[in-house]
Amino acid sequence: MRKYIVAGNWKMNTTVPEGVELAKSVVEKSKELPSNVELVVAPPFTHLASVAEVLKGSKVVLSAQNCADHAKGAYTGEISADMLASVGCTYTILGHSERRQYYGETDEKLVEKMKLAFAAGLKVILCVGENLTEREEGRHFDVVKEQIVNVLYQFTAEDMANVVVAYEPVWAIGTGKTATAEQAEEIHACIRTVVCEKFGAEVAEDLTILYGGSCKPSNAVELFAQKDIDGGLIGGAALKADDFIAIALSF
Repeated sequence: MRKYIVAGNWKMNTTVPEGVELAKSVVEKSKELPSNVELVVAPPFTHLASVAEVLKGSKVVLSAQNCADHAKGAYTGEISADMLASVGCTYTILGHSERRQYYGETDEKLVEKMKLAFAAGLKVILCVGENLTEREEGRHFDVVKEQIVNVLYQFTAEDMANVVVAYEPVWAIGTGKTATAEQAEEIHACIRTVVCEKFGAEVAEDLTILYGGSCKPSNAVELFAQKDIDGGLIGGAALKADDFIAIALSF
C-alpha cells in the first residue's frame, strides 16, 4: 500500500526562531494524525539543525529544499547531500519549478543531484510540471513525461524505492489558481503510467505522487480522494500549523 505524505516546503520564509516555533506547533498537532500519513517539513538550510532537534522523537521528518550537484569542494554557498544527512534530513526536494525557472536547473543536473542524494542515504522528492504556456498549448502530458524520462529513467527500480514525485502545475503556484481534481488526477495517472513503462507495475503502484499546486484545507479532501494522488507538497499553507495539519487530516 502506498504511503500518504504531506510535505511542507517553507521556501525562503521564517527566521530560525520563527521556524522553531512553527516546527514545535506542527509536532504537537501531528499527534492527531493517523499512522499511515507521513508529515515532512522542509525549512531553509539555516534552520535544519535547530528544527531537527524539535522533531526528535516525533512522527514528523525533516527535508531540505535542495542540495548541491557536487559532493564537496570549492563551491561557495552550496550545501552537499552528505551535509544534509549529517543534520538529520530524511529527504531533499529537487527540481522544484522555482529552481528550474530562476536558477536554470536542468534535468541533467537533477540526475547528478539525485545520485549524490541517494549515496548520502537521502530520499528525493522530485518535482515535475508544466507552465501556463505548455498547458494552454496542450503539451502538459508531453512535458511531464519528458521530465520523468530524462531524470527517473536514469535510475534503477531499487532506486525508485527512495523517490517521491511531486506534480506541480506551475501555473497554479502562488497564483491562487488550482488545477481541478480531475486535471491533477489525469497528470498523476500519466506519471504512474510512464513509470510503469520503465520499471513495471509494482514499482509504479508503490510510487507516492504528491500534488504541489496551491493545495489548501478547502480543496485537499477533493484532491486526495483521487486514485493516484497520494498527498501534497504544500507551500503557503505549510507556514500555518493549523492549515498544514488540516490538509494532512484530509485523507
